[in-house]
Amino acid sequence: MDYKQQFIKFMVENGVLKFGEFTLKSGRKAPYFINTGNYKSGAQLSKLGEYYAQCIADNKIDADTLVGPAYKGIPLAVTTAVSLYSKFGKDLNYCFDRKEVKDHGEGGLFVGKQLEDGERVILIEDVMTSGKALREMLPKLKQAANVEIAGMVISVDRMERGLESSLSAVQEVYKEFGVKVYSIVTMSDIIKAIEEGVIEGKEYLEKMKEYRKTYGVG
Repeated sequence: MDYKQQFIKFMVENGVLKFGEFTLKSGRKAPYFINTGNYKSGAQLSKLGEYYAQCIADNKIDADTLVGPAYKGIPLAVTTAVSLYSKFGKDLNYCFDRKEVKDHGEGGLFVGKQLEDGERVILIEDVMTSGKALREMLPKLKQAANVEIAGMVISVDRMERGLESSLSAVQEVYKEFGVKVYSIVTMSDIIKAIEEGVIEGKEYLEKMKEYRKTYGVG
């Protein structure tokens, strides 16, 4: 198995990727659900960082610093930074934002690496539903320094159009901000993994394809 197949299997084994019938926040009835809140152990987090690091290495994303949007992005940025160093010998900085600016001590909006003009950063997030996290982070980043966004890395691209758009969240943020979003896997990868027997779930295959046909984007 390649690392994408391994990651899909990893999500299923840890109860992060589930199949069945789920009502999403959008109101859509989906045959699958992704709950990244089920990552909760050191072993899981260590492995997760390896997949993020592999995605960055495979896509040759050049950057100086990893940024983890609070709160879910914080442990993801940390474990990715550790894995980039231990697996690929790349020593990147990391930082994360505060929900409120600290006005005492060292102050500032970010914890960790203090951003500088011209610095190339990668945002690390779990999944992208609407692009809200990116929209909230961009003004914070620009307030801190004139950084360059090298990209954003997420675990799964749902490849699903928005409620009021023919584009997916990933496509929308690229169109609006010029930020390229890289995912460890896509919904197409998950469907292919079921077809090839990498994971169980052939009984949901037709519903997955039907959902993709109805709401999916290329």
